[in-house]
Parts: sequence; structure tokens; C-alpha cells
Amino acid sequence: MNREELIEAISTEANLTKSASDKAVKAFIEVVSNELANKGKVQIVGFGTFETTERAARVGQNPQTGEKIDIPASTAPKFKAGKALKDIVNA
Repeated sequence: MNREELIEAISTEANLTKSASDKAVKAFIEVVSNELANKGKVQIVGFGTFETTERAARVGQNPQTGEKIDIPASTAPKFKAGKALKDIVNA
């Protein structure tokens, strides 16, 4: 499912216009992105948790040349599914 299909599905499920659904999806993405950028987390009970994780700097290897490369430390977004979502997926 892509973004347009998601907006269509939300529009149908919530009985909203496509415009209102689009605004809701944009707002959700913006709020979650801003919270993660501030090292916070967003927990939606029954669905899951969006949070960040720190990745340490490390030395990698180019698979084509075998050359060692330095990979800098970074912050990565992470999603952990909640129990209710896992149950739906595994039903």
C-alpha cells in the first residue's frame, strides 16, 4: 500500500473526504517525525511504539574492494509493534 492508497483507505474507513484524510496523514507523519527528531517516542497502545536508537560508530568493509571504511555514529528510527498488532498479523 502506498501513500495514496492509505489516504483512500482512511477516507473510506473513517467516512472522511480525501482532503481531510490527506491532512490527517500529513499531520501524523509530521508529529511523529518531529517527536523522533527531538529524541522522544510516540506510543500508541495496541498498535506500537515509534522511537529512536543510537548506533555506535564502527568500521565496515566495502564488499567489492575489501577496503575498510569508517561508519560514523548515527540515530535511527525504530518501530516496535504492540501485542494487539502482532495478534492481528499472526491471526
